[in-house]
Amino acid sequence: MSDLNLLPIDVEDDLRSTVRDLLADRCDPVTVTAMYDGDRSVVPGLWKALAADLGLAGLLVPEDRGGAGASAVEAAAVLEELGCAAAPVPFLTSAVVATTLLLDTDSDLLASLAAGERTAALVVPLSVAPHGALPAVRADADGRLTGTVTSVAGAVEADVLLVPTSTGDGIAVYAVATADARLASVVSLDMTRQLADVTLDGVLGKLLLADGEPAVRRALAAGAALLASEQVGVAQWCLQTTVDYLKERRQFGRVVGGFQALKHRLADLFADVESAGAAARYAAVTLAAGDPDAEIAATVAQAFCSDLAVKAAEEAIQLHAGIGMTWEHPLHLYLKRAKADQIAFGTGGDHRARLAHLVELPEPR
Repeated sequence: MSDLNLLPIDVEDDLRSTVRDLLADRCDPVTVTAMYDGDRSVVPGLWKALAADLGLAGLLVPEDRGGAGASAVEAAAVLEELGCAAAPVPFLTSAVVATTLLLDTDSDLLASLAAGERTAALVVPLSVAPHGALPAVRADADGRLTGTVTSVAGAVEADVLLVPTSTGDGIAVYAVATADARLASVVSLDMTRQLADVTLDGVLGKLLLADGEPAVRRALAAGAALLASEQVGVAQWCLQTTVDYLKERRQFGRVVGGFQALKHRLADLFADVESAGAAARYAAVTLAAGDPDAEIAATVAQAFCSDLAVKAAEEAIQLHAGIGMTWEHPLHLYLKRAKADQIAFGTGGDHRARLAHLVELPEPR
């Protein structure tokens, strides 16, 4: 553990700056809010700019397989900026979760994902924790898949679906063209990461992994660990936006931010956001290093960051008073992202229970 570098390096700072500038230019709140009226036109162009033009889709892919050869640390930096912008792109679902799974295969699909030419999604409910029960899609002897999986994140934007399938020997993973499946998009709380129900009715799949359960769980674990960085980005935006607003808002002839009670609330929130940033950073660093503490670090990060992001969004809305409740103000985008993320890859309660098991806490009597 002493060899882990928990401090940011210049490469990360440059990456953050580049992503931040792109999002400021291409991902304004008005455009994102339009997604709640069914206008998803911003997604293809924004994803192309991030995935292909900046090469971010291949961050976790080794150079000899067509990627950038970076690590979870750089991916975490990107996710933090995506969280700050509530960006509606499938980076987490495709460039992190699906890519992590494909690293265990020899499929040429990985290179296509790294180049930003295609997008993939793992067909499990967004709420499934890394240690949770996996859905039971069935495969016959010819590799034809049958079953329905609900609340899948990233499927709406995906070209390829990675389907965990129950076999007599365990869990296999098949690749299925999205066009061959039946997708029913659902009205989601967070329309910037819209969910879909995926139905497979005798669809022919391509076997990627005969023993795929370990790879699926590693992919979900990577998603949980790095989701914490997105949650930190959401919380940072809410905190900074609230501080900026309270420096300008006046009441009874005074700047509202000067009231002692509000200073205490903001100080407490600042301390929590900093703590969340440290937990998310440790989760990313241990994941990148393959450290033995990686699962514990990810579980701690999710248990804390998922609730903290919601708290930051709720505080921001309350401290903005009436304007924070309006559709025109972007705060609702962050509250919805935070609430949806709160149950992604397992709830905070799931992760606290898992943490107790990992550190061998005695059961309460």
